[in-house]
Amino acid sequence: MDLLRFITCGSVDDGKSTLIGRLLYDSDSVSLDVLAALENRPTVQGTVDLALLTDGLRAEREQGITIDVAYKYFTTPRRKFIITDAPGHVQYTRNMVTGASNADLAIVLVDARQGVVEQTRRHTLVAALLGIRNFVLAVNKLDLVGFDQNIFEQIAADYAALTDHFQLPAATAIPLSALHGDNVVKRSTRLPWYTGPSLLEHLESVPAAVEVANAAPRFQVQYVIRPQTAELPDYRGYAGQIQSGQYRRGDRVKVLPSGLETVIEAIEVNQQEVEVAVAPQAVVLRLQDDVDISRGDAIIPVEHVPNVTREIEATVCWMSEQPLWPGRKLLLQHHAAVVKAAVPAILHKVNVQTFARGAADSAQLNDIVRLRIKTAVPLAVDNYHENRVTGAFILIDEQSGDTVAAGLIGAANADYFTAPLAPPVAFSI
Repeated sequence: MDLLRFITCGSVDDGKSTLIGRLLYDSDSVSLDVLAALENRPTVQGTVDLALLTDGLRAEREQGITIDVAYKYFTTPRRKFIITDAPGHVQYTRNMVTGASNADLAIVLVDARQGVVEQTRRHTLVAALLGIRNFVLAVNKLDLVGFDQNIFEQIAADYAALTDHFQLPAATAIPLSALHGDNVVKRSTRLPWYTGPSLLEHLESVPAAVEVANAAPRFQVQYVIRPQTAELPDYRGYAGQIQSGQYRRGDRVKVLPSGLETVIEAIEVNQQEVEVAVAPQAVVLRLQDDVDISRGDAIIPVEHVPNVTREIEATVCWMSEQPLWPGRKLLLQHHAAVVKAAVPAILHKVNVQTFARGAADSAQLNDIVRLRIKTAVPLAVDNYHENRVTGAFILIDEQSGDTVAAGLIGAANADYFTAPLAPPVAFSI
């Protein structure tokens, strides 16, 4: 049984938490004790408040919004799912970036009364930059517009213009009412004009993403093991997780950034030697030669060596309330590797309303910008769209230790931002 990771995103109050609650509730994925507690807390309208299944923080319950990223897990006879509920408020875009980084599919909710709005566009942009290529347009709250087919079709057309601009596959548009369960798990009789699948039926049929085991082999050292005991006086192993691809005993490998070559003498998984290990297994590699290797170094088969560079161009979501200025010095963390870095230039900022690129002399909280970054030592990196694991990094403030940005190496398609997009039609009743 395969796994699908998906994120729900969109503007605040579009019903993301209620939709997830409905998926869990109607697919019998809520434990009996939680179900009993939930049904003992009716809302004013006398219905179960399904959003409580995901809005777990006290602040979220008090305000009726999602602040943090919430994860839920459920299983149907056909597939396993991990759901990420992302916050809709603009000031929590940084949380949405975190949630979308591991997702295979994005469900973009739109309130049928409002149509495509700025945050719909912002979240679609972020999801596209993060490499998501499967989108579902969930037009929610159709019960509040009388299940009007014309409104649904106009919103679907507006969103199709958005995905066309990003050169994305067409989104699957599904009309629904999360509050009442129409078209969420089961098809609704109140939408006779819609002949497509329910949301859950579609999620069960979406092809699984390409597994990291099939990508180019990547391994970064997290810990050097040297017991230096009487039983193991000369043992030297390099522990870490295989980030992608597979490794075999006897592979000729290159240690990066030093460039030294050697051969994998043994691979250990759970203290047992194996011939082959694949992502995302945790392993210990033993090499034929004594090579100077430290935490953060990469061990890569010689025929699959990535870029090794001290200069990176990256698309970054700035997550700090303190602005970024050119020349600022930071720490760049690329998995286990932490190196000193500087930002010599902000190349441009993305206007999330028009998707046009514009000049910028600084980056403010939640801005999406293109940076040029120089590191003190070389790093072995991939383009994010070629390898989402090794193409991502974070920037850290040297003084406070706070994470201030999430970065995607070479991630932005220049064609995303060459032409403004016509404003969508907004609906109201």
